Amino acid sequence: MCNFFSFCTMPDSTSDFYYFDWQMRQADKNGADSHSHICAHFRIDEDRCNKYEYNPLTGVFTVDMRNAVKDDSKRAEKWVKQLDFKTVIEPLIIKPIVNPFELPKVEIPTDEQINWLIEWASVRDSVRASVGDSVRASVRASVGDSVWDSVRASVGASVGALVGTLVWDSVWDSIRDSVWDSVWAYISSFFAVKYSIDFSSAIKLWESGLAPTFDGETWRLHTGKHARVVYEWKKEVKYLRENARERIYQEEMQPVLCTREEVM
Repeated sequence: MCNFFSFCTMPDSTSDFYYFDWQMRQADKNGADSHSHICAHFRIDEDRCNKYEYNPLTGVFTVDMRNAVKDDSKRAEKWVKQLDFKTVIEPLIIKPIVNPFELPKVEIPTDEQINWLIEWASVRDSVRASVGDSVRASVRASVGDSVWDSVRASVGASVGALVGTLVWDSVWDSIRDSVWDSVWAYISSFFAVKYSIDFSSAIKLWESGLAPTFDGETWRLHTGKHARVVYEWKKEVKYLRENARERIYQEEMQPVLCTREEVM
């Protein structure tokens, strides 16, 4: 299977690099990273070309297949690492992949960070469809399947497994959805596309070294390599009044700042 970013060379006859740029991808989003499709489009012999792949987020260069007599892999790697990927995927934001648990641990969350948690809790409550589905649909509509698959896999491999190990195994299985919602929100930050949901509060928490979780009753902020809890926020429902048809309740989020003894 061909992955983003795919390109080909014909070193026995030309020094050109063959690939789909952003303008070309607008007309052909889902075939742009197929080596066969690239060869067909540029009318080059697939059996005589060299096929390469490069992941601009991880910096991994791959020789997919060498068919030409001449090995130009070193030249190809040097070229692709200097390529301006805005000319390939205009909305793609290339930046280091952050794992919040590898950042300096947060001893006590600031008021600003707590407000980010409040915002994210509100946003997540208002989302009817899954956060992952929302991010996936917006990104795929803009850049196509191959780019989405590559970025999702890159970020997921870098943070998903470790977040799962540190949080899921040490707390409760029921918070998995909230953890992955934060991962999806963070993945959205790699694309400058229009989303139907404001993911900024979750992204800010993530990039400040805090991972939020929710078990159905309590929000928690985790930090550091041991994913320790530094903040808890409990939801309380208060009875206000009763009219002729229904009882009216009000939900309030009650913060509980964890002490050092409680989280060690």
